[in-house]
Formats: sequence, C-alpha cells, structure tokens
Amino acid sequence: MYITEQPIVLKDFFSSPVSPSAGAMASFVGVVRNHDHGRAVQKLYYECYQSMANSMIHDLIEKAKAQWALNEIRILHRVGILAIGEVAVAIAVSAAHRDEAFLACRFLIEEIKKNVPIWKKEFFEDGTSQWVICSHLQQTV
Repeated sequence: MYITEQPIVLKDFFSSPVSPSAGAMASFVGVVRNHDHGRAVQKLYYECYQSMANSMIHDLIEKAKAQWALNEIRILHRVGILAIGEVAVAIAVSAAHRDEAFLACRFLIEEIKKNVPIWKKEFFEDGTSQWVICSHLQQTV
C-alpha cells in the first residue's frame, strides 16, 4: 500500500494524471543524503511495523482530507537498505488551490516522521551506526 521494499521511481510516482479540478499539486521527496550532524553517512536502513504503518498512513490521509479540500494524495515510503541519493519517501497532494496542497503535504510528512512506526538507522563512513529515534533522540550503537 504505502510501504515498499522496491526503489521509488519518481517518474512512475508522478506519472498519474492530475484531476482536471486540481489547480495545484504539492510534493515532498525525501532523499538519502551523505551527511548528518557533521558526520559522513554511508547508507540508511529503514524498517517498520508494516501493517500498522500502512494503517496509520491511511488514517493520516483521511485526516488530511477532512481538514483540507483535496483531490488526491499519494504516498510511498521505502524500507530496507538505501544508498546515498535514493528516494526514501515520496508524497504528492493535489487540490483546487495551492494553500491546501502545501499545508496537507507538510502535515503528512511531519506526521509520518513523528508518529508512524518507521525506524531509521544511519551507517557512517567511520564504521559506526545509530538508530534515529523520534526525530531528535538518538542512540549510538
């Protein structure tokens, strides 16, 4: 549904036609970067409680649709080992107006990062690794 082990191909993700009633489409694409807090990152590993993550993302989509006048929402989040430059998450929101599309898109990525049971482990060039927990709390392994 919303969680995938396969690479997210942006050309495919954005290929669906937008509703003729939509005047705006806002998107967010999270990409694996090569650094974090001054440390060189080699790769990331995402794991999740898949059934709960899918259910919670579905609930967030319904919550966004109840709050803003939206046409369509698409979300994909990758799990597994991701290399530098690979897409970790993609979100697309269409609406009649840009404010709704931007607000809903921002709401969705923030809620996914904060509440959905998807965990990220960073692997550093120096051979160490750490889990990133609850956006800002970190545990070194």
